[in-house]
Amino acid sequence: MEVYLLRHGIAEEGLSGGSDSMRALVPEGRRKLRDVLKVAKAARVKPGLIVSSPYRRARQSAEIAADVLGYTKQIIESETLLPSGSPAAVWDEIRAHRDEESILLVGHEPLFSQTTAHLLASPAMQVEFKKGALLRIDFDQFPPSPRGWLRWMLPPRLAGAD
Repeated sequence: MEVYLLRHGIAEEGLSGGSDSMRALVPEGRRKLRDVLKVAKAARVKPGLIVSSPYRRARQSAEIAADVLGYTKQIIESETLLPSGSPAAVWDEIRAHRDEESILLVGHEPLFSQTTAHLLASPAMQVEFKKGALLRIDFDQFPPSPRGWLRWMLPPRLAGAD
């Protein structure tokens, strides 16, 4: 299985008293995200399933991914992908969809850096997951503890999105 982790694009700054979950993508965030996803499409990224955090900025990012990558099925929302989620719960989410050839998860930091280390069975690994970055990890088995292979990471800068 190909597992893609996509951090949401650049969003509005948080307002005091405002709900973090309602922050929307800004135009620059949408543009950079589209640039990353166009490169991904050229690399033949075609998710069989998209699962998103229910936060507005993540959901908007998932919708852009669906549009650019030609995904026509329903986007699933999962609280597993909230910023406060756990890497072990993300692995359980992946395992629940093991029949898919590929899955795109759309979420947040610090969860995705922690999840990357967990999925690669490398707890000391540190990953800088920029907003709008896309990462691919492959799995051929789904044991209780993951052991994936990092194939590539595409930050916005490498996609020409600066």
